[in-house]
Amino acid sequence: MSETFGDFEHLLKRALTPVDPPADLNMRLESTLTELTELAQDELESWELSTMRDPRNWVRPVAAAAIGTTAGAALVLLRVRQQHRRRAAKASGPIDLAERTLHAVADETRKILDR
Repeated sequence: MSETFGDFEHLLKRALTPVDPPADLNMRLESTLTELTELAQDELESWELSTMRDPRNWVRPVAAAAIGTTAGAALVLLRVRQQHRRRAAKASGPIDLAERTLHAVADETRKILDR
């Protein structure tokens, strides 16, 4: 019986061992979010206001706006998080770090909206 528990514990330890993400995961995630944001922007630019009288035509622009907003927000958070250590090292305290972080969020948001 104790042999069964020992084997079970070994299997459980093996199953719960932490796994590091792939090295290029951050780059792949950023490129995917950028692509989704750009596709949503293209979709929104292509629809015409005159076709919006019919509610059946609202699905694509609403979906594009939702996807673009979500992907854009995730992209901003990803980029701001990547630079956190650098901002924390330059900050003189928690309030300064919060201000620097808010400025970084605003800068990244402007970069995405300017595209």
